[in-house]
Amino acid sequence: MIFPRTFTRPVPGVVAALAATCALAACTAQPGGTGGNASGDTAGTSAAASSTEPAAMTPEAYRSALAAARRPAGTALAAIVKARTFKSLHQRIGRAESALESAVARLGALRPPGDVAPEHADYVAALRALNGRLGALDEDVSSHALCNGTAVLAKLGTSGDFKSFRASADDLAKAGDYPVVPLKPPARHTRRLGNGTVLLSAIRGGRGALTVKNGGSHDGVVTLVRGGRKAVSVYVRKGANAKLANVKDGTYRVYFTTGADYDRGARAFTRDCGFSKFDDPLRFRTVYSAGRVSWDNWTLTLNTVFGGNASTSDVDPDAFPV
Repeated sequence: MIFPRTFTRPVPGVVAALAATCALAACTAQPGGTGGNASGDTAGTSAAASSTEPAAMTPEAYRSALAAARRPAGTALAAIVKARTFKSLHQRIGRAESALESAVARLGALRPPGDVAPEHADYVAALRALNGRLGALDEDVSSHALCNGTAVLAKLGTSGDFKSFRASADDLAKAGDYPVVPLKPPARHTRRLGNGTVLLSAIRGGRGALTVKNGGSHDGVVTLVRGGRKAVSVYVRKGANAKLANVKDGTYRVYFTTGADYDRGARAFTRDCGFSKFDDPLRFRTVYSAGRVSWDNWTLTLNTVFGGNASTSDVDPDAFPV
């Protein structure tokens, strides 16, 4: 692009007036000094401001700060697997979230040694994301997609947030033997028992029999309760039938739970769990008459069938007989 060129002849007195104006501005910009001194004072103020910024921590001080944040977070995460009810599981997840949130706030305010500043930033960001993932897993507990603490931490261990946390924690730890939050999630399992496995046989010795048909999409456990006491429990695989013989006379309430990955030690499914009961009790009775003996046999179907005459209701999982 071509710009037009303009030639201007200086007008006497104009230049002097401009110069005088500039000089006046320089003098009044900083009272009590010249323009040069004003510029120097500004630089001094900037230098003073920069000198008030906190210095980077020493490796020893930084290590102590990491350890102080590590202990409560690690303890709260490890406690999740010890929950024995859904209520306590929600509480323990909440405590772990609070501990991680506190760790993020505490570590985020630090100025780490300069040589680990990038690793520190990644570690804090990973802790924040891990905390968010815990919140999502707590919702899975509410929907019964996850049913105990082991399942919660196993699911956490398969997430991208945990992988990012593990990578950033390893990088920071290796950079200076720095303590990071310990977290080693358990493996994810899909455990099943053999069809017809009797899990409990506290009241037996009668003539009656119970056949359970499981046409649902998950394995199940059927439990008979007599009075306030569990009498017998049997495991029924999906798509299979199981027969329980020698049921003693009496009136029984029938509970059943379904799900995936049966933890025999906890006597519960760890994922996709459901808890129900049949609304009407079963009565087993043996009758001796005229040299004849008759008794009751029952058949229950866990899935909905056309023409079925047994209604069921959901049960609070924390009130379920285990």
